[in-house]
Amino acid sequence: MEIPYTVEPRQDTGLFNAKVGIWLFLASEVMLFGALFSSYILLRVGAEPGAWPHGLLNVWLGMANTIVLIVSSITVVMSWASLKMKQFSAYKKYQSVTIVCALIFLCIKSYEYHDKFTHYAVDMNPGAVVTFEGGKQETLKPGDSIDGHFLEDTKDKLVIHGHIVNQAEAAKVTHAWQEAEIKLEEITIKPADVKYKESYGPWHNTYTAIYFTLTGLHALHVIGGALVIGFIWGPGAAMWKTDPERYTNRVEVSGLFWHFVDLVWIFLFPVLYLL
Repeated sequence: MEIPYTVEPRQDTGLFNAKVGIWLFLASEVMLFGALFSSYILLRVGAEPGAWPHGLLNVWLGMANTIVLIVSSITVVMSWASLKMKQFSAYKKYQSVTIVCALIFLCIKSYEYHDKFTHYAVDMNPGAVVTFEGGKQETLKPGDSIDGHFLEDTKDKLVIHGHIVNQAEAAKVTHAWQEAEIKLEEITIKPADVKYKESYGPWHNTYTAIYFTLTGLHALHVIGGALVIGFIWGPGAAMWKTDPERYTNRVEVSGLFWHFVDLVWIFLFPVLYLL
């Protein structure tokens, strides 16, 4: 029994089955991400003035990932157009670039996640004395904390590459690319003087919870899309010899999903990195 409308379009929609299915699926995806973006907007607008963190993310890395995904969208279209012109070798070339772009995106995102999980905010006991590189010491004022990346964490001492943050600057953070604005130093702390320490993971504050939720869900979509595109490009390519038109349709459908993934990031980048 042959399944109808796998290649030819349906009379009621003008689309073949897979294309109808992907559009219905993408409609559900719009509702999913729409709910999350709406939640972000409500939390952002409802935050106290000056309380919403700024500067947690590396804008240049976010921009790099944006460019990578835009390039991948172009190569997806070029790969589909190559199949329409019966140029299978060109399709393989363009789609391989798409897969590489997906891997680059995930590598950059993994680096950003690693940075957050190794970046700590450390609350100190009042009157704690810290030692800077070179031997200079400073007594912390009430409300002061230390922000930075751990270089050494033992039972005898903590060494952090960071800076002291007073209560009024508590929303500011330390990153290596901000060295022109914030002087970063090696700070040695006595473990007994540490009241509380916490990394910038999803548990740190509302902003990081939203960041990891939105970007983590998006990264899962990137992984899923890359796996589907990779399968069609690799083991699934045998269909090109037996049913080239249906194979071309599969590439088009996977490309529609990939464009949606890219579009979501186009919204995520300004919302999380720039605003």
